[in-house]
Amino acid sequence: MANLAGKVAVVTGASKGIGAGIAKALGAAGASVVVNYASDKAGADRVVSEISNQGGKAIAVGASVAKSAEVETLFAETKKAFGKVDILINNAGVYGFSPIEQVTEEEINRQFGINVTGLLLATRAAVSLFPAEGGNVVNIGSVISETTLPQTAIYSGTKGAVDAITRVLAKELGPRKIRVNAVNPGLVATEGNAAFRGPESPMEKAEVAKTPLGRIGEPEDVADVVTFIVSEEARWITGSLLQTAGGAR
Repeated sequence: MANLAGKVAVVTGASKGIGAGIAKALGAAGASVVVNYASDKAGADRVVSEISNQGGKAIAVGASVAKSAEVETLFAETKKAFGKVDILINNAGVYGFSPIEQVTEEEINRQFGINVTGLLLATRAAVSLFPAEGGNVVNIGSVISETTLPQTAIYSGTKGAVDAITRVLAKELGPRKIRVNAVNPGLVATEGNAAFRGPESPMEKAEVAKTPLGRIGEPEDVADVVTFIVSEEARWITGSLLQTAGGAR
């Protein structure tokens, strides 16, 4: 198991789903965790309680990553509580699907504002708090940047941008000993996509049919990969896109 004792991790969008799973896994590995949320304070507080009940350290900080001033507050609170950042998990994200004829400017701005702008703002704010020995940035992308399903032009576009940004920042921040990687899940069983899941769901059936390992993902499947990639065992990995989708392409 990865040993993250003494490390400080900020996980955006961590009040539920994949983000909550990642926050809890990092806490179990010994990291002090900042559980960021945009609106679900109760959910974030539950994640903090779960980490604390297992002997870990965690705080919840509300901030929308799409708003620069709130991002600055997030990292100011992180510095106040823990003094530094060793690990940034850019997990906060939204999605929406529609045919191109129904795409609106508002929806483009909503998805790109959180999925892309938010990632850049959070990374910009975090890097000044990384210690001299470096650290890790992990961007949670999606296998959809490869599968490029119909009616996902906006969402697939945001995740394609995440892939490109990951590789750029790996080169840019490498000299500062900051590793940057992306973990790209397929369909994962979370509260946010419950409407698309279940034994009778056409979407879940389609996803399972094209997944060699024969099921959709669980938050823990993603969290375990993230915990590995920020550990010392993955010290020679940067600029990688780790497809975490059971083989789905």
